[in-house]
Amino acid sequence: MNDFSIEVISEKYLDDIEEIEVLSYGAHHWSRDSFESEIINPASHYVVAIKDNKCVGYMGVWKIVDEAHITTLAVHPECRGQHIAQALMIAQIEECADCQIKYLTLEVRPSNTPAIKLYEKFGFNSLGVRKKYYQDNGEDAIIMWTTNILKNDYKKLYKNIKDEIFSK
Repeated sequence: MNDFSIEVISEKYLDDIEEIEVLSYGAHHWSRDSFESEIINPASHYVVAIKDNKCVGYMGVWKIVDEAHITTLAVHPECRGQHIAQALMIAQIEECADCQIKYLTLEVRPSNTPAIKLYEKFGFNSLGVRKKYYQDNGEDAIIMWTTNILKNDYKKLYKNIKDEIFSK
């Protein structure tokens, strides 16, 4: 694996997260207050990727009954292509499986091809569209879902991805 670790989010990384938010989402980024609220939200679970004592990526989910909604996933532009997003996905899928969450869902911009490819690799399928979902430009959102992550077919897919990532 690369020279980063995955940890549960803490307030000490909020400055780094703010920087990544601005670099990744421009003027339409989440506020520091939003992340502070997420840290204490009992339905949310956030993980961060740490490299050289600095947060270089993060991912959040809301766990609701047997589903998890991916709320955000971002990696610092200088650290992309280092399997950080995949490691964050692995950490969250493991957390969800441990909590008996069956399905993961998310919305993604059709123009965000790298994200769509990542989600498809992890077994997400496009199951609908939210028209004019994004406020900054009115872009639609693709709604993606996994199959049941507790079933053997998904566990096999997940194991193959995890083996591939951690063998590098």
